[in-house]
This record gives sequence, structure tokens and C-alpha cells, in this order.
Amino acid sequence: MLTVTEAQARVSDLVASAKKAGADAADVLYSGGVSTEVQVRLGELEDVQRSEGEEIGLRFFVGRRSASVSSSDLSDAALATLVERAAAMAREAPEDAYAGLAPEDRLFTGELPGLDIDDGQDAAPEIMRSHALEAEDAARAIDGVTNSEGGGASAGRSIMALATSHGFCGGYQASSYGCSASVIAGEGGAMQRDYAYRTARHFEDLDSPASIGRRAGERTVARLDPAKLASGAMPVVFDPRVSGGLLGHLIGAITGSAITRGTSFLRDSLEEQVFSKGVTVRDDPLRRRGLRSRPFDGEGLPVTDRAIIDDGVLTGWLLDSASARQLGLEPTGHAKRGIGGPPGAGATNLHLEAGTATRDELIGDIDQGVLVTELIGMGVNPVTGDYSRGASGFLIENGAIGAPVAEITIAGNLKDMYRELTPANDLEFIRGVNAPSVRIEGMTVAGA
Repeated sequence: MLTVTEAQARVSDLVASAKKAGADAADVLYSGGVSTEVQVRLGELEDVQRSEGEEIGLRFFVGRRSASVSSSDLSDAALATLVERAAAMAREAPEDAYAGLAPEDRLFTGELPGLDIDDGQDAAPEIMRSHALEAEDAARAIDGVTNSEGGGASAGRSIMALATSHGFCGGYQASSYGCSASVIAGEGGAMQRDYAYRTARHFEDLDSPASIGRRAGERTVARLDPAKLASGAMPVVFDPRVSGGLLGHLIGAITGSAITRGTSFLRDSLEEQVFSKGVTVRDDPLRRRGLRSRPFDGEGLPVTDRAIIDDGVLTGWLLDSASARQLGLEPTGHAKRGIGGPPGAGATNLHLEAGTATRDELIGDIDQGVLVTELIGMGVNPVTGDYSRGASGFLIENGAIGAPVAEITIAGNLKDMYRELTPANDLEFIRGVNAPSVRIEGMTVAGA
């Protein structure tokens, strides 16, 4: 795997080769990564995996025609062939009036911001094995746990570099670590499973393996002997483990591609009240040690902290350059891309700001409702906003959390759900997408 400096030199050289081959414009993306993962089960080592790979992708423009070609072979001969193929394909591609690089006057310049997303460590497999065993042991030690799906620990490092033919070249490196445990409680047809995990950019920021394991065991045992739930309309409280998914549906509805195609349930909601007043959703790509932090976007534009929802109002779309041109707007620094194909748009470190009420206060006046801790399936229509998901969690009765429930269905429409959403104050920044507990009024719940 290349270093950041080597990767920047390689993408710059490939852009120059594309220009010599007749490209009117070009950009090149390099992605490299190395990771080690250890899995244990029932106290024994089950698997150790080590992977290392790198790819490079060239986007070659001839006027408004373009082609994207990628390779995992970075030899001079392979890259020369890559350029030849991209040139030939681009000349035969259909024209796209909106294709092209990002506006030159909007490109990132200056020193990259300090995001502290690489701790410079390289955790040894022995350490990861120890963490995986400790997490699983702690989970299995919880009274009521009867079996294990295993414990795991991982460590990795990634490198990304981007160069464009109109003057941008940048790159960065990031580290990542994880620890998890998944166990089973009960016997026969009454068995239940649950899990816990943590990921972090710095090894020192991970929770202790024992605490991760205990959470997994306690969550699993708490799901035993689920109660029956009568169907009806009632308040639903989303635990922080699942509440971030509501933000994912929001982002999918406000990206440029969804708006240009007319396939978004929020396509007519720009600068409208989408959530209730007081609700704010932010995207912060510059958060120190953030799991999705980055110094520039997938087209070389600067990135910034932004309120996507401000006091309940949808402030704008998330746009790459192509969708911005189609809408007659400016790109927003939200371009995301893989090695092959053109950029799209998306969020980074996304979060719903905390409210003022505690979770106990949020549920204190609910006579009958549900606390959802797990969602199943993908029953969301992005065009209409209709929402129907399998779920499990706990009853809320007379203002308190009660017996577990399983195999229920919760349903509504995201437009109504967003307007009826109230956040609690228990926000933690531990995931790529973070949200506190949220209460949504009047959802339809179908019991098992």
C-alpha cells in the first residue's frame, strides 16, 4: 500500500497521462487499505483475517462524454492500458450535459484541516485476540446467557488521494478500530440474541472489551420471555441504537440524485418546516476523530459543518457538481464516490441535536407505547415516505419500560413521523450517524 505522499504522486501522474492521451479533463482517485480482524467463539480462536488492497480509478472526459475505468494493478504497464481504455470508451460514450469536474474556483486550497483521524498505531493480532476474548467472556458471564455467536476485534488503516486536471491534489490517512460481542440467551424456541459493539478512530477511544461484552449479555437476557402487544396507534420511542436510521432516510431524500429524478418524498419541501420547531440536524465532516470525518469531498471541494435541518426547516439539498448543474445550483461539498463511476452525494458525521428532556421524561406520560431497540427489514418507500419495519424492543406501560416485545411491526409515513418527533437529551457521539432517543406520536403498531 502506498503512503499518502506516494498516492498523491501516483494520481497526479495518471492525470497527466490522461491529458497527454487527449482528455479535456480528468480526475483520479486512489484508495488503499489494510485491516486485521480476529474472531473468537466459546473462548477459542475461530478466525484471523488480514487483508491489504489498493485500487486506482480514472475518470476521462472528452467534451461532455466520459468514461470511468479502474484497476487494482498499479504497475506502469497496467496504468498505461488503463488510460488507453478510458480514452477509447469516453469517445464512444453518450453525451451528458451535466457531466464534468467541480468548478475550479470552488476547489479546496491551503493546508488540510487537522482532524486527528489517524492515531499512528498498529494493534498487534495478539492484542485484538485478547480484546475479542475479553468481550465474549464478559458477555457469557451474564446470568441467563446460554450460547455465543462470538466476539471480535479489528484494526485497520485507509489511505485516499484525489487529483484533478484543473489543479486539485490532496490525500489523507485514517485509522479504525472495533470490538464486538454477540450472544444467545434461553433455550429452544425461546432463545433470543443481541449484541454490542464499538468503533473508533483511535484505539484509546474504544470502550473496554469487558463493558462491551456486558452490554451484549445484558441486552440479550433482557429480551427473554417477550410479551404480547395489542395492535393500535400509540407513541413509539426509538432507542439511540436505531434512531439514527431515521436520519438516513432523510439524507436519502435530499441528495441531488433523488431530487433531479423526482424520486424523493421531500422533493417539494425545500425551506419548508419538515420537523417541529427546535429540531436541528447537522452534518459535520470536520469533527475531530469522527468516524466519517474528511478534509475535502469526493470532488476536491472544501467541506464544512452545516445545519441540514435548522429549527425544523430543511435548509437545502446535498449536491455533487453534476446534480448541482442540473438544478441550476452550486455544489455543496457533499460529493462522495467510489473508485468506479461518477460521484454522488451524501452526508458524513450526521447527528440530531439533543433535546431538553431526559428519556424518562420522554416516556413518563405514555400509558401504552413501545421502546424500539432493533429494526428488521427495509420497508421504506423513498418516493412516498411510507414506512413499515419489523421491530423488537420493550413495552412502555404507565410511563415505565416494561416487558420485552418481539416480532412486531411499526408503521407510519416519514413526513408525519418527522413532524411528530421529539428528541431526548441522551445524545452520544459514538457512531457515524448519531441521534438521541426520540419519541414519535401516533405510529401504527401491529403486535405479534
